[in-house]
Amino acid sequence: MAIFFYTKTDAYGDFSNFSAHGVEMNDKWYPTVEHYFQSQKFGVSEYAEVIRGAHSAKKAAEMGRSRKFPIIAEWESVKDGVMFDAVLKKFQTHKKLARLLLETGSQDIVENAPGDYYWGCGADGSGLNRLGEILVRVRTLLQEGDTGRDVDL
Repeated sequence: MAIFFYTKTDAYGDFSNFSAHGVEMNDKWYPTVEHYFQSQKFGVSEYAEVIRGAHSAKKAAEMGRSRKFPIIAEWESVKDGVMFDAVLKKFQTHKKLARLLLETGSQDIVENAPGDYYWGCGADGSGLNRLGEILVRVRTLLQEGDTGRDVDL
């Protein structure tokens, strides 16, 4: 049986990148994983800082999807690693979330995002579910007591 999540109000909604569980990355505090992830598309820039300060994860996502400013050239090749690092940090930082993730045992985890065929499962379930896969990898590291990033992405 798989665990499905999407919105912050789902039983496992805290697995969402929109959940209000901040992370410190590169010596800066980000209110959510979504803030961090979206800002990283723009490297070290004024616009990345504007995204970091967005009033909500939804706003950070909207800003990060805008192409008013160019994203970094290598984004497609680094985005999975950026996501992994932030999700790992989230569960290292928030021990209650780590316990919740560990309680999922060996079940598959699926981001039930109907419009996202990369990070989620998409409307028809054919999506790549990369966020779910990352959560499973983070869970495995937590189960093993490992906090490193020697994981193939």
